[in-house]
Amino acid sequence: MSLDVSPALLEKAERGEVDEAEFVDCVRTSLPYAWEMISSLVAQLKVDGGVFADNQTPPPDEQARGQLLRALASDAIRGALQRHFGVRLAFQNCHRVAVFPTDSSADERLTRFTSVRGQLLNQSPELRDC
Repeated sequence: MSLDVSPALLEKAERGEVDEAEFVDCVRTSLPYAWEMISSLVAQLKVDGGVFADNQTPPPDEQARGQLLRALASDAIRGALQRHFGVRLAFQNCHRVAVFPTDSSADERLTRFTSVRGQLLNQSPELRDC
């Protein structure tokens, strides 16, 4: 899944640097499932507090799954989303997105979430082909 880049934004990129807000808006409109997932987790973290908020429900279809993979596998997209929402993002399997605060209060939990052990413990037969 690629981003839907307008001709005007592409022309700007060809001329030089692009404003990150324009890039974030392109991500928002191109990857609506991923955007909604991340923004809802950010809201959940703010409302519930705690160390992190995560999603454990697989995407409804392959298009949605592709959006999550695109958003979180791209360093540019992931970095822009982290700066926009003011969080750190973590990702396991093909759907388990987690948001963590940027301060050090969540460092230990983030380290556990992104560890080899954490990845292994998050496996299940239903997710073999995701």
